[in-house]
Amino acid sequence: MNRKIIFTENAPGAIGYYSQAIVSNGLVYTAGQIPLDPKTGEVISVDFSEQVKQTLNNIESVLKAAGTDLGKSIKLTVFITDLSNYPELNAVFKEQFDSVDPPARSVVEVSVLPKDVMIEIDCIATL
Repeated sequence: MNRKIIFTENAPGAIGYYSQAIVSNGLVYTAGQIPLDPKTGEVISVDFSEQVKQTLNNIESVLKAAGTDLGKSIKLTVFITDLSNYPELNAVFKEQFDSVDPPARSVVEVSVLPKDVMIEIDCIATL
């Protein structure tokens, strides 16, 4: 099996027993990222849009360490604690991704996330 563990100090370290990402057969599978400052490990803001941006920045850092970038995302799974934030989520995604060719995405409302953040995202991307 072709499998490589990815780690970067430019994204928050794992807060459990898992890798930041795995590369296998030309795809990068990230662990869920939350809006933590990679340097301090603290939640960056209580503003939902800012949390989305930081979470995507953290994913971008992991993807760069794997040799790719957010533009090569093919599927994102988004967990949010309040589905009423969906319009703000879409607005940030529209800024971050090509509006003609965005990645596939699922959005699921959950009751709670680690460190009481409002969002967690995992990603599958091509190399």
